[in-house]
Amino acid sequence: MPVRELTSVDGEIVQAAEARVPASDDGLQRGDGVFEVIRLYAGRPFALGEHLDRLERSAAAIELSIEREPLEAEIEALLAVFGEHEAQLRLIVTRGGRRLAFTENLPEYAGWESVTVATVTYAPSVILNGVKSLSYAANMEATRLAKASGADEAILVRPDGVVLEAPTSTLFWVAGGELRTPALETGILASITRDRLLRELEVAEGEYPLDDLLAAQEAFLASTVREVQAISEIDGSELPQAPGDRAREAAEAFRAVLAREMQVST
Repeated sequence: MPVRELTSVDGEIVQAAEARVPASDDGLQRGDGVFEVIRLYAGRPFALGEHLDRLERSAAAIELSIEREPLEAEIEALLAVFGEHEAQLRLIVTRGGRRLAFTENLPEYAGWESVTVATVTYAPSVILNGVKSLSYAANMEATRLAKASGADEAILVRPDGVVLEAPTSTLFWVAGGELRTPALETGILASITRDRLLRELEVAEGEYPLDDLLAAQEAFLASTVREVQAISEIDGSELPQAPGDRAREAAEAFRAVLAREMQVST
């Protein structure tokens, strides 16, 4: 069931459709700002502190000042009005000095058991590596290119053939009996869900060529919104297992994390 979408703009709570920022804000004109998206379980945010830490790191990387305490207070007030719903929380801080917090419906794909993916060549911007910048047009275009080829989502691959991640998710796969994921040094985002899974599972991190992924027995995406989601097809080729044993293991491990940290029923 759709939830009521609310927005806090510098502490003023309004319906999302009524939220306004000045057209002169560089967050709009130049994509100059940072953001986070956080899963809400019964209205409670998962790993809020870590998401705010990452927001601050992103802001520091582009020399953007953030006032954390007012933002935390605004989030608390917004969620008190929002209520106990399954949803997501989007945080934005712009170069124009605006703090925005949105409650949003979960995207449709959040409930899918599996997705198909297509590889898209992508060159990371070294200066923005690890930064959740509002300049996300390249990531979104990668998804559109993947959908144009008949897939649900993209897998970003560097021009030298090294596998990265999906536009808004981290990537895991099984090859040679080993669960693998790209290392942060390849230019991917330090995903909070990825971090949780690395704590719970035995995972190899490295710089892997595309052929390694294409030879996978199984693969899955992981993110705040998706949680753990199996991949059934890569570039038109079906994977032998979707979901496979390691995807099920990862999903169970993440549910255990939620049970510990959020008291979410498993």
